[in-house]
Amino acid sequence: MPSVTAEAATPSQTLTLPRAHFAALAPASYLTAHLQPTDPSLPSIRPTTGRAPSAFRTPSCTTGSLTHCAGSAVVRVGDTAVVCGVQAEILLAKDIPHPPSRPSRQTSDNNHDDDTIAALHLLVPNVELATGCDPQHLPGGAPSEEAQALSARILALLTTSGLVSLRDLEIVYTPERTTDMEVDGMEDDENEAPRTVAYWTLYPSIHVLSLAGGASLFDAAWGALVAALRDVKLPRASWDADFGAVVCSENVAEVRRLELNGRPLAATWGVFVADAGERAMEKSQGSDMWKDVDVDGSSKRAWLLADPDGFEGALCQEVVTVVVDCSNGQEARVLKLEKSGGGAVGIKQMKQLVRRAEARWKEWDAVLP
Repeated sequence: MPSVTAEAATPSQTLTLPRAHFAALAPASYLTAHLQPTDPSLPSIRPTTGRAPSAFRTPSCTTGSLTHCAGSAVVRVGDTAVVCGVQAEILLAKDIPHPPSRPSRQTSDNNHDDDTIAALHLLVPNVELATGCDPQHLPGGAPSEEAQALSARILALLTTSGLVSLRDLEIVYTPERTTDMEVDGMEDDENEAPRTVAYWTLYPSIHVLSLAGGASLFDAAWGALVAALRDVKLPRASWDADFGAVVCSENVAEVRRLELNGRPLAATWGVFVADAGERAMEKSQGSDMWKDVDVDGSSKRAWLLADPDGFEGALCQEVVTVVVDCSNGQEARVLKLEKSGGGAVGIKQMKQLVRRAEARWKEWDAVLP
């Protein structure tokens, strides 16, 4: 019989998969493994950008790029790029069917000014997500729900924050004194009082060129809007009584800028809640992770991810946005708090986010012109 020889056993080869495959097959576990590594000596990082959980993407801003607009700005936050152009048109007071009552110009009533701006629609922002800015935005069709919701959020903050003053938008006519003129034996004093004959209407158009993180898009869009409004230059407009029309001066030296009421800026966090079966590891107090969070009746762990990108935003069940204004040099003024999508963030975490929003405000203010 022929002899039978056994072949030498070869060691089994280790099968490996690229990181992108792991991220696609088990995105939550993939993110948890980076936020909570096996080796306690390794830092907690985010897989797509290598940032710490509390680190924001560095913003950049350029103004005056669009010469056909009254003001413009281009803002980049990581791979998110937003351009904002502000168009200005004149609304004649006589064309308003039911003009709102206006208090005396010698008195200051910010609440009334905000109501008047909203009633006359003097600020009309619009957000457009460009085709190709994100794989989910295909060409054609009506504006997406995300774009419409973002436009509504920006309009609401523009109105409630009082960023633009009504006095900057009014075109006032002061008739010349005619004390020697009498009408039916009475002095014509009624026509001597200054009156608003027209309003500037601003149309900020926010165009998203590149989108890397829909959860934090509001920060970039609002930053571009504030920068564009700071860049707005309006010509000197006056009422010509002879022609019965508003005339704008062509003298460049007579243009004026808007006197904005502060510099409110936004900061957004995503809340990533780990699965209950994931391993736990103690963290020092003040970390971006906290244990034993009561979510849907079970104990889980959650991380606060500042300025989440597209990969992280899809895994975040909760989003928190804080709008603050520190321009007065004193205590920060909180203008808006938004929290949606879950109940992991409590009062303790919310106070922490307000303090972090103040630090983020300084980063934004350093790049704004």
